[in-house]
Amino acid sequence: MFKALMMEKPEGAEEAQAVIREISEADLPAGEVLVAVEYSTVNYKDGLCLSAKGGGLVRNYPHVPGIDFAGTVEASDDPRYSPGDKVVLTGWRVGEAYWGGYAQKARVKADWLVPLPEGLTPREAMAVGTAGFTAMLAVMALEDHGLVPGKGPVLVTGAAGGVGSVATAILGHLGYEVAAVTGRPETADYLTALGATQIVPRADLAETVKRPLESETWAGCVDAVGGEMLARVLGQMSYGASVAAVGLAGGSKLPATVIPFLLRGVNLLGIDSVMQPYENRLRAWERVARDLPMAKLEGMIQPATLEDLPKLGAEILSGQVKGRVVVDLGA
Repeated sequence: MFKALMMEKPEGAEEAQAVIREISEADLPAGEVLVAVEYSTVNYKDGLCLSAKGGGLVRNYPHVPGIDFAGTVEASDDPRYSPGDKVVLTGWRVGEAYWGGYAQKARVKADWLVPLPEGLTPREAMAVGTAGFTAMLAVMALEDHGLVPGKGPVLVTGAAGGVGSVATAILGHLGYEVAAVTGRPETADYLTALGATQIVPRADLAETVKRPLESETWAGCVDAVGGEMLARVLGQMSYGASVAAVGLAGGSKLPATVIPFLLRGVNLLGIDSVMQPYENRLRAWERVARDLPMAKLEGMIQPATLEDLPKLGAEILSGQVKGRVVVDLGA
């Protein structure tokens, strides 16, 4: 028997509730690989899955949330993995449509796993998690479209959040000038310690303007906000620069014009972390192990246990979580 956080909705009930249960391997869904989960984390989607309504993501109950986990293979019917292998999982709708990482064991499809890169521990991998993995994909996309250090400042919106924190640390480590956008002035020292060279108050970019183009200011952008802020930023990008869109904390509508694309050749790059092909996953995780300074990663970590998750789920939905939560499944 082992512990799991389960979302349960009794028959006839309108809302689900989180309960810590003792379950067995026989309760786990089908899959080729059984993993002893050591660490998980908390992302925005996790907050939705932990909510009473399931955030529109959870369709069947009981359900084990947790879209990320890292741990050790206990048993495998797939030749790619053997007992003792360290693995990490992000995406593939695990924790949403399929049982996830908020349990001390998980059984999943082998195709969903990635070997843990050398030099990265399971705890560090979950300090990265989907948020950091997405941040690395965004940096890779910007570089693939011509971004190099020295071209000018790179804007990171929602910089104190999970994606923004890791993006700031990676970009700073790679030698980029990082302009970090935040609506929380108290996070300025935190962002500067991660590598930000400039703090931009959220209010400076919170509203669209009538002019479709402003002064060319940013050489690149990792945008976790969307909405009006993204529309405003597009008009401030340098000629040929790219914006990697990774989130919609500010809304899904984009009240923008095509002028930045037509007159400045701006690129808007969509970043998906859920269905990324295996080879690109390997590439991103290897870059994380190489290009994310682990000392700065440690400074982002907020430790947690299964019992803390309902509260943390509500906090991340209201924008109150700073950095990266690491859930210790052995605690």
